[in-house]
Amino acid sequence: MSRARVAVLISGRGSNMMSLLEAAAAPDYPAEIVRVISNRPDAHGLVRAEAAGIATLAIDHKAYADRESFDAALDAALEEAQVDIVCLAGFMRLLTPGFTQKWRGRMINIHPALLPSFKGLHTHERALAEGVKIHGCTVHFVTPEMDVGPIIIQAAVPVLEGDTPDTLGARVLAQEHVIYPAALRLVTEGRARIVENRVAIDEFELAPPALVVPPAI
Repeated sequence: MSRARVAVLISGRGSNMMSLLEAAAAPDYPAEIVRVISNRPDAHGLVRAEAAGIATLAIDHKAYADRESFDAALDAALEEAQVDIVCLAGFMRLLTPGFTQKWRGRMINIHPALLPSFKGLHTHERALAEGVKIHGCTVHFVTPEMDVGPIIIQAAVPVLEGDTPDTLGARVLAQEHVIYPAALRLVTEGRARIVENRVAIDEFELAPPALVVPPAI
């Protein structure tokens, strides 16, 4: 089986990166992680990737005069590694329109909220402040505008009384680790396709009953 060559871009600890590495360790998984790249040389995720035997690279964004030159260096590294698909996993950089257009349909991101709600940062704090009853996470294709790309897959979790950003975030993160490998599988198998700015999923399986919070009595 020919496996898609995937690069994971990180800026921190690499939690979602590890979920992708663990999934890719299965012989029937359709993707292999060939490179982990960070814009922060001190990112702990680089250490974790190296321990897992994955080639790593630090491209310090501070060494570049502007976003265009940084993105050019990043693109060159991806091309050198013959990457097919790019996964953003806590990559805290805004990418230029030229870069995102080149990788359109081949670059995905995970966001800790149910898009289109709570784009950007501090999603758990904002969800609690708004009093929502359901929160979650989203994997989507990357487009030039932040957190608005076509949605591939989402997972919802309940917001519980007494939740803090940390407790809610932990519940969401557990689902991130489930849906990111699932989304990458759909993309690499060609089962997730962009059709008129929406994602069509081939061989769709019936989802479990909707999560409703508070539960109906």
